[in-house]
Amino acid sequence: MAELHEFNPMLGFRGCRLAVRYPEITETQARAIFEAAINAERKTGKPVVPEVMIPLIAYRTEFAVLRDVIVKTANAVRAETGADLAFQIGTMIELPRAALRAAEIAEGAEGAEFFSFGTNDLTQTCLGLSRDDAAPILANYTERAIFEVDPFVSIDREGVGELVAIGTERGRAVRPDLKVGICGEHGGDPASIAFCHATKLDYVSCSPFRVPVARLAAAQAAIGQSAPVPDKGGLAATANGGLAAARQKDRGDSGDPHRKRRSSASSSSKPGRRGRGPRLGRISSNTMSMGGNRKLQAAQKE
Repeated sequence: MAELHEFNPMLGFRGCRLAVRYPEITETQARAIFEAAINAERKTGKPVVPEVMIPLIAYRTEFAVLRDVIVKTANAVRAETGADLAFQIGTMIELPRAALRAAEIAEGAEGAEFFSFGTNDLTQTCLGLSRDDAAPILANYTERAIFEVDPFVSIDREGVGELVAIGTERGRAVRPDLKVGICGEHGGDPASIAFCHATKLDYVSCSPFRVPVARLAAAQAAIGQSAPVPDKGGLAATANGGLAAARQKDRGDSGDPHRKRRSSASSSSKPGRRGRGPRLGRISSNTMSMGGNRKLQAAQKE
């Protein structure tokens, strides 16, 4: 325990780094995800395709190391249960290097199948500003008009936003069907949702109480009404059916999966869905789906 003591845990042993050191954490989490998916599918009779997300990567090698653990665990669960288990493995982009190297991370059959931009940590690492200690700095910078708006409330389009745009473009250049979204405080901010729409993201993630506002902002962006950025295509305000394991437990008031030390993987299971079909379901989670610029989807309550 003594060797795990840190002066700055935000940049220390968390996310994939903890799992690379202790791969049994990833194995345990992945097994729990896969067994739960199989049980849910057998109970409901509907296909369940979990998405296993590896957080805080900076290098493709980190992703590859943990992806191998996840795949081996899935094969073991298949052998034990006889189930036809389908799943996807992706990553949370929270570091500038990961955004810049998005093509490398997503490339090939063993690359990331989806990106979720963790904009809380991406803002911290892009600006070099701790969200927990930023209050006096934000007050001074706002007074001096250095910040027009708190960058932890509404996304910094010129800095953090450009990293999101670069990561999305480079990732889809090598994997055109790459599903991309954001999670964190910005997922419930209307101006940030409009930015996500213009950047052709597929979804935003926010805490449940923010879903109504997020759906309204998504709809406004889709039809070009009161949107802070020009409309560039269809976007659906559709709530996802599954709860992201790492997202639902950390901060119930923010949808922020980064406030506590996280380990290797989280899961967002999509009942009744395989591949990239329509994402329809009740407003039961902290994930909002958007059709991006591909297809305007209709919202449906079960």
